[in-house]
Amino acid sequence: MVELRDFTLADGRLLAAWVEGPVELWAWSGQSFSWPLDEQQLAEYAAESATPLRRSWTAWDPAGGQAVGHASVRVDAAEASGRLGRVLVAPEARGKGVGAAMSARVLGHAFGELGLERVELGVWDDNSRAIRLYEGLGFVCDHVLRDVVRFAGKSWSAMQMSLTRAAWSAGTGSGR
Repeated sequence: MVELRDFTLADGRLLAAWVEGPVELWAWSGQSFSWPLDEQQLAEYAAESATPLRRSWTAWDPAGGQAVGHASVRVDAAEASGRLGRVLVAPEARGKGVGAAMSARVLGHAFGELGLERVELGVWDDNSRAIRLYEGLGFVCDHVLRDVVRFAGKSWSAMQMSLTRAAWSAGTGSGR
């Protein structure tokens, strides 16, 4: 359903187009970026993505030949762990299984070529669609950080989830 290619600065223009406002940017990236998402921030992100500290991908629909998503993994090689983040599906591709397919591919890379033993993530606790997706891939909730920040007049709580290589290998997730 999707293929992954390494994220480039040219793909950054897609991210900027997919994120429609400051609240959506916050929901996608937390404090990593500021609104408006501009060329300088995207250039820094692309440069970071070209280092061993982060792998970032653009997901493509091979049938349609267009970009449909983005995801990254921040790598901690010393701990053989990573943090899945910045998962974003193009607005026109949402609700079509792209997020699950893309995330499964990313996890394949994380547990495969990157050699990670554990992948963690944080998801806002009101994002029930994303939580179901991650649970379907085998992630489990480790804990919830209540009211970690106030933004846009609201208090945000973050669910911290994780998936081990053993659980992934056992195929506990239905998303692949």
